[in-house]
Amino acid sequence: MKSRFFHLWDAVNSSLWFIPALMTLVTVAVSFATITIDGLIKEKLVDRTGWIWTGGPEGAREILSTIAGSMITVAGVVFSITVVVLALASSQFGPRLLRNFMRDRGNQIVLGTFISTFTYCLLILRTIRGEDGGSEFVPHISVTLGIVLALASLGVLIYFIHHVSVSIQAPIIIARVAQELERGVDRLFPEMLGQSAEESSQSAPRNDIPPEFDRDGGRVPSCASGYLQAIDSETLMEIAIDKDLLMRINFRPGEFIVKGSDLVLAWPRQILDRALADQVNAGFILGAERTEAQDIGFSIHQLVEIGVRALSPGINDPFTAITCVDRLGAALCQLAERKAPSPYRYDSEGKLRVIAKGTTFADLADAAFNPIRHYGRSSALVTVSLLKTLAVITEHVRREEDRQTLLRHAIMIERASGEALVEQAERDTIEEHYRSLLRILKEDRLTPERMRGHGGFGNMMVPEG
Repeated sequence: MKSRFFHLWDAVNSSLWFIPALMTLVTVAVSFATITIDGLIKEKLVDRTGWIWTGGPEGAREILSTIAGSMITVAGVVFSITVVVLALASSQFGPRLLRNFMRDRGNQIVLGTFISTFTYCLLILRTIRGEDGGSEFVPHISVTLGIVLALASLGVLIYFIHHVSVSIQAPIIIARVAQELERGVDRLFPEMLGQSAEESSQSAPRNDIPPEFDRDGGRVPSCASGYLQAIDSETLMEIAIDKDLLMRINFRPGEFIVKGSDLVLAWPRQILDRALADQVNAGFILGAERTEAQDIGFSIHQLVEIGVRALSPGINDPFTAITCVDRLGAALCQLAERKAPSPYRYDSEGKLRVIAKGTTFADLADAAFNPIRHYGRSSALVTVSLLKTLAVITEHVRREEDRQTLLRHAIMIERASGEALVEQAERDTIEEHYRSLLRILKEDRLTPERMRGHGGFGNMMVPEG
Protein backbone atom coordinates (compact mmCIF):
# COMPACT_ATOMS: atom_id res chain seq x y z
CA MET A 1 0.00 0.00 0.00
CA LYS A 2 2.85 2.37 0.82
CA SER A 3 4.40 1.77 -2.61
CA ARG A 4 1.11 2.53 -4.34
CA PHE A 5 0.67 5.74 -2.35
CA PHE A 6 4.22 6.81 -3.20
CA HIS A 7 3.61 6.01 -6.86
CA LEU A 8 0.38 8.02 -6.88
CA TRP A 9 2.05 10.97 -5.16
CA ASP A 10 4.93 10.84 -7.64
CA ALA A 11 2.47 10.94 -10.56
CA VAL A 12 0.62 13.92 -9.06
CA ASN A 13 3.88 15.65 -8.17
CA SER A 14 5.08 15.28 -11.77
CA SER A 15 1.97 16.92 -13.23
CA LEU A 16 1.78 20.55 -14.32
CA TRP A 17 -1.73 21.07 -12.93
CA PHE A 18 -1.58 20.02 -9.27
CA ILE A 19 0.18 23.03 -7.71
CA PRO A 20 -1.75 25.62 -9.80
CA ALA A 21 -5.03 23.89 -8.91
CA LEU A 22 -4.10 23.83 -5.21
CA MET A 23 -3.13 27.52 -5.28
CA THR A 24 -6.40 28.40 -7.02
CA LEU A 25 -8.43 26.59 -4.35
CA VAL A 26 -6.56 28.48 -1.63
CA THR A 27 -7.26 31.74 -3.44
CA VAL A 28 -10.97 30.95 -3.62
CA ALA A 29 -11.01 30.40 0.14
CA VAL A 30 -9.09 33.65 0.69
CA SER A 31 -11.53 35.59 -1.48
CA PHE A 32 -14.51 34.40 0.56
CA ALA A 33 -12.65 35.23 3.77
CA THR A 34 -11.79 38.79 2.71
CA ILE A 35 -15.33 39.42 1.45
CA THR A 36 -16.67 38.28 4.82
CA ILE A 37 -14.28 40.61 6.63
CA ASP A 38 -15.27 43.51 4.36
CA GLY A 39 -18.92 42.85 5.11
CA LEU A 40 -18.31 42.87 8.85
CA ILE A 41 -16.19 45.97 9.21
CA LYS A 42 -17.83 48.06 6.44
CA GLU A 43 -16.14 51.45 6.36
CA LYS A 44 -14.75 51.49 9.90
CA LEU A 45 -11.26 50.23 9.09
CA VAL A 46 -11.08 52.18 5.83
CA ASP A 47 -11.44 55.52 7.63
CA ARG A 48 -8.63 54.68 10.06
CA THR A 49 -6.08 53.07 7.70
CA GLY A 50 -4.46 55.04 4.90
CA TRP A 51 -2.97 52.12 2.97
CA ILE A 52 -6.31 50.44 2.15
CA TRP A 53 -7.86 51.29 -1.22
CA THR A 54 -10.73 53.78 -0.71
CA GLY A 55 -12.22 54.29 -4.19
CA GLY A 56 -15.81 53.80 -5.30
CA PRO A 57 -17.46 50.89 -7.07
CA GLU A 58 -16.56 52.00 -10.60
CA GLY A 59 -12.91 52.41 -9.72
CA ALA A 60 -12.85 49.04 -7.99
CA ARG A 61 -14.37 47.35 -11.04
CA GLU A 62 -11.87 49.00 -13.35
CA ILE A 63 -8.87 48.03 -11.25
CA LEU A 64 -9.93 44.42 -10.81
CA SER A 65 -10.89 44.10 -14.48
CA THR A 66 -7.47 45.42 -15.52
CA ILE A 67 -5.67 43.04 -13.18
CA ALA A 68 -7.75 40.03 -14.26
CA GLY A 69 -7.24 40.74 -17.96
CA SER A 70 -3.50 41.24 -17.62
CA MET A 71 -3.07 38.14 -15.44
CA ILE A 72 -4.80 35.79 -17.87
CA THR A 73 -2.75 37.28 -20.71
CA VAL A 74 0.51 36.77 -18.85
CA ALA A 75 -0.58 33.24 -17.88
CA GLY A 76 -1.01 32.48 -21.59
CA VAL A 77 2.47 33.84 -22.32
CA VAL A 78 3.96 31.78 -19.47
CA PHE A 79 2.22 28.67 -20.77
CA SER A 80 3.54 29.33 -24.30
CA ILE A 81 7.09 29.80 -23.04
CA THR A 82 6.82 26.60 -21.02
CA VAL A 83 5.71 24.65 -24.08
CA VAL A 84 8.64 26.07 -26.09
CA VAL A 85 11.07 25.07 -23.34
CA LEU A 86 9.59 21.56 -23.23
CA ALA A 87 9.99 21.23 -27.01
CA LEU A 88 13.59 22.50 -26.82
CA ALA A 89 14.45 20.14 -23.98
CA SER A 90 12.90 17.20 -25.81
CA SER A 91 14.92 17.79 -28.98
CA GLN A 92 18.17 18.76 -27.28
CA PHE A 93 18.36 16.48 -24.25
CA GLY A 94 15.80 13.74 -24.89
CA PRO A 95 12.07 13.23 -24.36
CA ARG A 96 12.58 11.45 -21.04
CA LEU A 97 13.69 14.73 -19.48
CA LEU A 98 10.26 16.32 -20.06
CA ARG A 99 9.20 14.76 -16.78
CA ASN A 100 11.84 16.81 -14.95
CA PHE A 101 10.65 20.08 -16.50
CA MET A 102 6.99 19.34 -15.81
CA ARG A 103 7.68 18.62 -12.14
CA ASP A 104 9.77 21.78 -11.79
CA ARG A 105 8.29 23.49 -8.74
CA GLY A 106 9.21 26.99 -9.95
CA ASN A 107 7.23 26.65 -13.20
CA GLN A 108 4.24 25.24 -11.33
CA ILE A 109 4.20 28.08 -8.79
CA VAL A 110 4.56 30.75 -11.48
CA LEU A 111 1.65 29.39 -13.47
CA GLY A 112 -0.40 28.98 -10.29
CA THR A 113 0.30 32.57 -9.22
CA PHE A 114 -1.14 34.13 -12.37
CA ILE A 115 -4.15 31.82 -12.52
CA SER A 116 -4.86 32.36 -8.81
CA THR A 117 -4.69 36.15 -9.13
CA PHE A 118 -7.04 36.02 -12.13
CA THR A 119 -9.51 33.82 -10.23
CA TYR A 120 -9.36 36.03 -7.15
CA CYS A 121 -10.15 39.20 -9.13
CA LEU A 122 -13.12 37.53 -10.83
CA LEU A 123 -14.58 36.41 -7.51
CA ILE A 124 -14.20 39.87 -5.96
CA LEU A 125 -15.68 41.60 -9.03
CA ARG A 126 -18.99 39.79 -8.61
CA THR A 127 -19.50 41.26 -5.12
CA ILE A 128 -19.10 44.95 -5.99
CA ARG A 129 -22.43 46.82 -6.05
CA GLY A 130 -23.09 50.40 -7.05
CA GLU A 131 -26.03 52.64 -6.11
CA ASP A 132 -28.08 51.31 -9.03
CA GLY A 133 -27.96 47.81 -7.54
CA GLY A 134 -29.39 48.75 -4.16
CA SER A 135 -27.10 49.30 -1.21
CA GLU A 136 -23.60 50.19 -2.31
CA PHE A 137 -20.85 47.73 -1.39
CA VAL A 138 -17.17 48.07 -2.16
CA PRO A 139 -14.89 45.40 -0.60
CA HIS A 140 -11.97 47.69 0.14
CA ILE A 141 -9.75 45.09 1.83
CA SER A 142 -10.40 42.59 -0.96
CA VAL A 143 -9.54 45.14 -3.66
CA THR A 144 -6.38 46.09 -1.78
CA LEU A 145 -5.33 42.44 -1.60
CA GLY A 146 -5.97 42.15 -5.35
CA ILE A 147 -3.55 45.03 -5.96
CA VAL A 148 -0.99 43.37 -3.69
CA LEU A 149 -1.35 40.11 -5.65
CA ALA A 150 -0.84 42.00 -8.92
CA LEU A 151 2.38 43.56 -7.62
CA ALA A 152 3.56 40.17 -6.37
CA SER A 153 2.80 38.69 -9.80
CA LEU A 154 5.18 41.21 -11.38
CA GLY A 155 7.95 39.88 -9.14
CA VAL A 156 7.01 36.32 -10.05
CA LEU A 157 7.18 37.21 -13.77
CA ILE A 158 10.73 38.52 -13.33
CA TYR A 159 11.64 35.35 -11.45
CA PHE A 160 10.15 33.22 -14.22
CA ILE A 161 12.25 34.89 -16.92
CA HIS A 162 15.40 34.24 -14.88
CA HIS A 163 14.36 30.71 -13.94
CA VAL A 164 13.66 29.65 -17.53
CA SER A 165 16.93 31.07 -18.81
CA VAL A 166 18.82 29.13 -16.14
CA SER A 167 16.85 25.89 -16.28
CA ILE A 168 17.62 25.18 -19.96
CA GLN A 169 21.38 25.29 -19.44
CA ALA A 170 22.95 21.85 -19.82
CA PRO A 171 24.98 21.88 -16.55
CA ILE A 172 21.88 22.81 -14.54
CA ILE A 173 19.80 20.07 -16.16
CA ILE A 174 22.55 17.52 -15.56
CA ALA A 175 22.93 18.64 -11.94
CA ARG A 176 19.20 18.22 -11.27
CA VAL A 177 19.14 14.72 -12.74
CA ALA A 178 22.25 13.87 -10.71
CA GLN A 179 20.54 15.08 -7.54
CA GLU A 180 17.61 12.77 -8.25
CA LEU A 181 20.07 9.94 -8.80
CA GLU A 182 21.78 10.64 -5.46
CA ARG A 183 18.43 10.73 -3.68
CA GLY A 184 17.55 7.43 -5.34
CA VAL A 185 20.76 5.84 -4.06
CA ASP A 186 20.00 7.08 -0.53
CA ARG A 187 16.44 5.77 -0.75
CA LEU A 188 17.08 2.36 -2.35
CA PHE A 189 20.53 1.64 -0.87
CA PRO A 190 20.30 3.14 2.64
CA GLU A 191 22.80 0.86 4.41
CA MET A 192 26.51 1.69 4.41
CA LEU A 193 29.12 -1.00 4.00
CA GLY A 194 31.10 -2.05 7.04
CA GLN A 195 34.85 -1.80 7.40
CA SER A 196 35.51 -5.26 5.99
CA ALA A 197 36.42 -5.25 2.32
CA GLU A 198 35.04 -8.75 1.96
CA GLU A 199 31.61 -7.93 3.38
CA SER A 200 28.81 -9.31 1.25
CA SER A 201 25.25 -8.07 1.26
CA GLN A 202 23.83 -11.01 -0.64
CA SER A 203 23.09 -13.27 2.33
CA ALA A 204 22.52 -16.81 1.13
CA PRO A 205 19.30 -18.61 2.04
CA ARG A 206 19.50 -21.27 4.72
CA ASN A 207 18.43 -24.16 2.47
CA ASP A 208 14.98 -22.59 2.32
CA ILE A 209 14.50 -23.01 -1.44
CA PRO A 210 13.08 -26.42 -2.45
CA PRO A 211 15.35 -28.30 -4.91
CA GLU A 212 12.50 -28.64 -7.42
CA PHE A 213 11.46 -24.98 -7.13
CA ASP A 214 12.61 -23.97 -10.62
CA ARG A 215 11.15 -27.06 -12.27
CA ASP A 216 7.83 -27.45 -10.51
CA GLY A 217 7.04 -23.95 -9.28
CA GLY A 218 3.78 -22.32 -10.34
CA ARG A 219 4.00 -19.45 -12.81
CA VAL A 220 1.89 -16.31 -12.43
CA PRO A 221 1.50 -14.54 -15.82
CA SER A 222 1.26 -10.80 -16.22
CA CYS A 223 -2.20 -9.42 -17.00
CA ALA A 224 -0.87 -6.43 -18.99
CA SER A 225 2.15 -5.06 -20.82
CA GLY A 226 4.20 -2.07 -19.72
CA TYR A 227 7.20 -0.85 -17.79
CA LEU A 228 7.42 -2.06 -14.23
CA GLN A 229 7.32 1.21 -12.29
CA ALA A 230 7.09 -0.15 -8.76
CA ILE A 231 6.62 -3.35 -6.78
CA ASP A 232 4.34 -3.33 -3.75
CA SER A 233 6.53 -5.57 -1.63
CA GLU A 234 4.25 -5.29 1.40
CA THR A 235 1.29 -6.68 -0.56
CA LEU A 236 3.36 -9.56 -1.94
CA MET A 237 4.68 -10.40 1.53
CA GLU A 238 1.15 -10.41 2.95
CA ILE A 239 0.00 -12.76 0.18
CA ALA A 240 2.97 -15.06 0.73
CA ILE A 241 2.34 -15.25 4.47
CA ASP A 242 -1.42 -15.66 4.13
CA LYS A 243 -1.16 -18.44 1.51
CA ASP A 244 2.07 -19.95 2.92
CA LEU A 245 3.92 -19.38 -0.36
CA LEU A 246 7.50 -18.89 -1.49
CA MET A 247 7.62 -16.42 -4.41
CA ARG A 248 10.46 -15.40 -6.69
CA ILE A 249 10.01 -12.14 -8.58
CA ASN A 250 11.32 -12.44 -12.14
CA PHE A 251 11.50 -8.72 -12.97
CA ARG A 252 12.90 -5.61 -11.33
CA PRO A 253 11.60 -2.04 -11.63
CA GLY A 254 12.48 -0.47 -14.96
CA GLU A 255 12.17 -3.62 -17.05
CA PHE A 256 9.48 -3.99 -19.71
CA ILE A 257 6.94 -6.75 -19.12
CA VAL A 258 5.03 -8.36 -21.96
CA LYS A 259 1.50 -9.54 -21.26
CA GLY A 260 1.62 -13.22 -20.39
CA SER A 261 5.21 -13.16 -19.13
CA ASP A 262 5.90 -14.95 -15.86
CA LEU A 263 5.84 -12.27 -13.17
CA VAL A 264 6.37 -14.63 -10.27
CA LEU A 265 7.41 -18.21 -9.70
CA ALA A 266 5.51 -19.53 -6.67
CA TRP A 267 5.78 -22.65 -4.51
CA PRO A 268 3.76 -24.78 -4.00
CA ARG A 269 1.94 -24.50 -7.29
CA GLN A 270 -1.18 -26.34 -6.08
CA ILE A 271 -2.39 -23.22 -4.25
CA LEU A 272 -2.37 -21.02 -7.34
CA ASP A 273 -5.68 -20.10 -8.92
CA ARG A 274 -7.10 -17.20 -10.91
CA ALA A 275 -8.03 -15.15 -7.84
CA LEU A 276 -4.55 -15.51 -6.34
CA ALA A 277 -2.94 -14.60 -9.66
CA ASP A 278 -5.00 -11.39 -9.74
CA GLN A 279 -3.86 -10.56 -6.20
CA VAL A 280 -0.23 -11.07 -7.18
CA ASN A 281 -0.66 -8.91 -10.29
CA ALA A 282 -2.05 -6.14 -8.08
CA GLY A 283 1.35 -5.96 -6.38
CA PHE A 284 3.02 -4.87 -9.63
CA ILE A 285 2.51 -1.30 -10.88
CA LEU A 286 2.91 -1.05 -14.66
CA GLY A 287 2.94 2.11 -16.76
CA ALA A 288 3.78 3.57 -20.14
CA GLU A 289 7.17 4.92 -19.00
CA ARG A 290 9.88 4.32 -16.47
CA THR A 291 10.01 6.30 -13.24
CA GLU A 292 12.70 6.84 -10.65
CA ALA A 293 10.57 5.70 -7.70
CA GLN A 294 12.21 2.25 -7.44
CA ASP A 295 14.28 2.30 -10.64
CA ILE A 296 17.77 3.61 -9.91
CA GLY A 297 18.77 2.90 -13.50
CA PHE A 298 16.26 5.41 -14.85
CA SER A 299 18.22 8.45 -13.65
CA ILE A 300 21.44 6.86 -14.89
CA HIS A 301 19.92 6.40 -18.33
CA GLN A 302 18.80 10.04 -18.33
CA LEU A 303 22.37 11.22 -17.76
CA VAL A 304 23.67 8.73 -20.33
CA GLU A 305 21.12 9.94 -22.88
CA ILE A 306 22.26 13.54 -22.44
CA GLY A 307 25.87 12.49 -22.86
CA VAL A 308 25.21 10.32 -25.91
CA ARG A 309 23.19 13.05 -27.60
CA ALA A 310 25.99 15.52 -26.92
CA LEU A 311 28.40 13.15 -28.72
CA SER A 312 26.21 12.86 -31.81
CA PRO A 313 27.66 14.39 -35.03
CA GLY A 314 24.84 16.94 -35.18
CA ILE A 315 25.72 18.40 -31.76
CA ASN A 316 29.37 17.36 -31.18
CA ASP A 317 29.63 18.69 -27.62
CA PRO A 318 32.12 16.52 -25.72
CA PHE A 319 32.19 18.86 -22.72
CA THR A 320 28.54 18.16 -21.94
CA ALA A 321 29.32 14.45 -22.18
CA ILE A 322 32.24 14.92 -19.77
CA THR A 323 29.90 16.66 -17.31
CA CYS A 324 27.60 13.63 -17.48
CA VAL A 325 30.55 11.29 -16.88
CA ASP A 326 31.58 13.32 -13.81
CA ARG A 327 28.07 13.12 -12.35
CA LEU A 328 27.80 9.41 -13.09
CA GLY A 329 31.13 8.87 -11.37
CA ALA A 330 29.96 10.73 -8.26
CA ALA A 331 26.83 8.55 -8.07
CA LEU A 332 28.83 5.34 -8.50
CA CYS A 333 31.24 6.46 -5.77
CA GLN A 334 28.23 6.86 -3.50
CA LEU A 335 26.85 3.49 -4.58
CA ALA A 336 30.18 1.69 -4.10
CA GLU A 337 30.01 2.48 -0.38
CA ARG A 338 26.48 1.13 0.03
CA LYS A 339 25.28 -2.35 0.85
CA ALA A 340 22.93 -3.80 -1.74
CA PRO A 341 19.66 -5.00 -0.14
CA SER A 342 19.45 -8.76 0.16
CA PRO A 343 17.15 -10.38 -2.41
CA TYR A 344 15.89 -12.80 0.26
CA ARG A 345 12.92 -11.52 2.28
CA TYR A 346 11.90 -13.39 5.44
CA ASP A 347 8.78 -13.09 7.55
CA SER A 348 8.74 -12.43 11.29
CA GLU A 349 9.20 -16.14 11.99
CA GLY A 350 12.35 -16.36 9.88
CA LYS A 351 10.77 -18.20 6.96
CA LEU A 352 11.82 -17.26 3.44
CA ARG A 353 8.84 -15.78 1.60
CA VAL A 354 10.00 -13.59 -1.30
CA ILE A 355 13.08 -13.64 -3.53
CA ALA A 356 13.55 -10.34 -5.35
CA LYS A 357 15.62 -9.61 -8.42
CA GLY A 358 18.29 -7.22 -7.21
CA THR A 359 20.47 -4.60 -8.90
CA THR A 360 24.25 -4.87 -8.59
CA PHE A 361 27.07 -2.36 -8.87
CA ALA A 362 28.16 -4.06 -12.09
CA ASP A 363 24.71 -3.60 -13.64
CA LEU A 364 24.69 0.12 -12.95
CA ALA A 365 28.30 0.60 -14.01
CA ASP A 366 27.52 -1.10 -17.33
CA ALA A 367 24.48 1.12 -17.82
CA ALA A 368 26.54 4.22 -17.07
CA PHE A 369 29.71 3.59 -19.09
CA ASN A 370 28.93 1.24 -21.98
CA PRO A 371 26.95 3.66 -24.20
CA ILE A 372 29.27 6.64 -23.57
CA ARG A 373 32.33 4.48 -24.23
CA HIS A 374 30.83 3.28 -27.49
CA TYR A 375 29.84 6.70 -28.84
CA GLY A 376 32.81 8.57 -27.35
CA ARG A 377 35.54 6.18 -28.47
CA SER A 378 36.79 8.63 -31.12
CA SER A 379 37.07 11.51 -28.62
CA ALA A 380 40.27 11.63 -26.59
CA LEU A 381 38.69 14.11 -24.16
CA VAL A 382 35.81 11.77 -23.33
CA THR A 383 38.05 8.71 -23.11
CA VAL A 384 40.44 10.41 -20.68
CA SER A 385 37.46 11.58 -18.62
CA LEU A 386 36.15 8.01 -18.42
CA LEU A 387 39.52 6.71 -17.22
CA LYS A 388 39.85 9.51 -14.65
CA THR A 389 36.36 8.80 -13.37
CA LEU A 390 37.15 5.10 -12.99
CA ALA A 391 40.23 6.06 -10.98
CA VAL A 392 38.10 8.21 -8.66
CA ILE A 393 35.54 5.42 -8.19
CA THR A 394 38.34 2.97 -7.40
CA GLU A 395 39.16 4.94 -4.26
CA HIS A 396 35.64 4.25 -2.94
CA VAL A 397 35.11 0.56 -3.82
CA ARG A 398 35.54 -2.05 -1.09
CA ARG A 399 34.33 -5.22 -2.79
CA GLU A 400 36.65 -7.21 -5.02
CA GLU A 401 33.87 -7.84 -7.57
CA ASP A 402 33.44 -4.08 -7.93
CA ARG A 403 37.15 -3.69 -8.62
CA GLN A 404 36.91 -6.36 -11.30
CA THR A 405 34.00 -4.45 -12.84
CA LEU A 406 36.08 -1.28 -13.02
CA LEU A 407 39.01 -3.22 -14.48
CA ARG A 408 36.77 -4.67 -17.16
CA HIS A 409 35.57 -1.22 -18.15
CA ALA A 410 39.10 0.18 -18.16
CA ILE A 411 40.21 -2.56 -20.55
CA MET A 412 37.26 -1.97 -22.88
CA ILE A 413 37.80 1.81 -22.86
CA GLU A 414 41.50 1.47 -23.71
CA ARG A 415 40.82 -1.04 -26.45
CA ALA A 416 38.02 0.98 -28.03
CA SER A 417 40.06 4.18 -28.09
CA GLY A 418 43.06 2.35 -29.53
CA GLU A 419 40.90 1.19 -32.44
CA ALA A 420 39.22 4.56 -33.07
CA LEU A 421 41.91 7.21 -32.46
CA VAL A 422 44.34 8.07 -35.25
CA GLU A 423 46.80 10.41 -33.55
CA GLN A 424 49.63 8.63 -31.75
CA ALA A 425 49.94 11.44 -29.18
CA GLU A 426 46.32 10.93 -28.13
CA ARG A 427 46.82 7.18 -27.85
CA ASP A 428 49.91 7.74 -25.71
CA THR A 429 47.99 10.04 -23.38
CA ILE A 430 45.22 7.50 -22.97
CA GLU A 431 47.76 4.73 -22.42
CA GLU A 432 49.36 6.79 -19.65
CA HIS A 433 46.01 7.27 -17.87
CA TYR A 434 45.21 3.62 -18.38
CA ARG A 435 48.47 2.42 -16.82
CA SER A 436 47.93 4.83 -13.92
CA LEU A 437 44.48 3.35 -13.37
CA LEU A 438 45.89 -0.17 -13.39
CA ARG A 439 48.33 0.82 -10.66
CA ILE A 440 45.47 2.22 -8.58
CA LEU A 441 43.53 -0.98 -9.08
CA LYS A 442 46.68 -2.92 -8.05
CA GLU A 443 46.47 -4.85 -11.29
CA ASP A 444 50.18 -4.37 -11.93
CA ARG A 445 50.62 -7.94 -10.68
CA LEU A 446 48.61 -9.34 -13.59
CA THR A 447 50.53 -11.47 -16.01
CA PRO A 448 50.14 -10.97 -19.77
CA GLU A 449 48.20 -14.26 -19.91
CA ARG A 450 45.67 -13.01 -17.34
CA MET A 451 45.36 -9.73 -19.21
CA ARG A 452 44.49 -11.63 -22.36
CA GLY A 453 41.97 -13.57 -20.32
CA HIS A 454 40.38 -10.26 -19.38
CA GLY A 455 40.25 -9.23 -23.03
CA GLY A 456 43.61 -7.43 -22.98
CA PHE A 457 45.72 -6.33 -25.89
CA GLY A 458 48.42 -8.21 -27.70
CA ASN A 459 51.61 -6.26 -27.01
CA MET A 460 50.40 -4.14 -24.07
CA MET A 461 53.07 -3.70 -21.42
CA VAL A 462 52.09 -4.58 -17.86
CA PRO A 463 53.30 -2.02 -15.31
CA GLU A 464 56.06 -3.18 -13.02
CA GLY A 465 55.34 -3.65 -9.34
